Amino acid sequence: MTTGVRRRMGVEERRQQLIGVALELFSHRSPDDVSIDEIAAAAGISRPLVYHYFPGKLSLYEAALRRAADELAQRFVEPQEGPLGSRLLRVMGRFFAFVDEHGPGFSALMRGGPAVGSNRTNQMIDEVRQAAYEQILTHIGIEKPPARLELVVRSWVSLAESTALIWLDGRRIPRAELELQLVHDFAALAAVSAAYDGEMAQILVRILADEPADGPFGELVGRLGALVPGAAEPEVSGVPGPR
Repeated sequence: MTTGVRRRMGVEERRQQLIGVALELFSHRSPDDVSIDEIAAAAGISRPLVYHYFPGKLSLYEAALRRAADELAQRFVEPQEGPLGSRLLRVMGRFFAFVDEHGPGFSALMRGGPAVGSNRTNQMIDEVRQAAYEQILTHIGIEKPPARLELVVRSWVSLAESTALIWLDGRRIPRAELELQLVHDFAALAAVSAAYDGEMAQILVRILADEPADGPFGELVGRLGALVPGAAEPEVSGVPGPR
């Protein structure tokens, strides 16, 4: 019979292991329901050793949130290739994959969890929102957005966040449908803003000029047209209405 030898970890390696273990546990249950004893057992170490690396559960929780926030922000990174609608759909796919995999952890990140109200946690949440906002502007190709475009993008990022939190409570809408609906929501927000502002109208026309009829934005035009039988079929800057 062979006897296993436990490899001794360095300080940073052990810290990263504990963060990973905590994040995994937080992904399946509310952080409030996960004890230090459970984290220690999952990591294969004693409770006092956890406190050697982290002064308390809150500091370990914040470290786990930091990793989750960094990963979530990366989900909005997308190569600037192809129509905007298709890019946003891929982003929403990765975003909801994260939400699906880390349900309780995502809720804790967005709502603050055990650290609700702490400056550090609020800063992490704001960083994720800002990263998403900047990525969307990059896809649109505008560095200094006009006020209405900023409102559209920030509103959409907030909408995606709140929609995901509501969806986690029962997952009553198929995920793929919700991802597509959120892309349509972006187009709708932009279209309403364009109806009030000439600069936004120019931005929207430029976006739609590159959209194929069978893409997400073209599908939205078709769906809306189908709601009004006999209405004139719209031609929106290269995106034909339903035929």
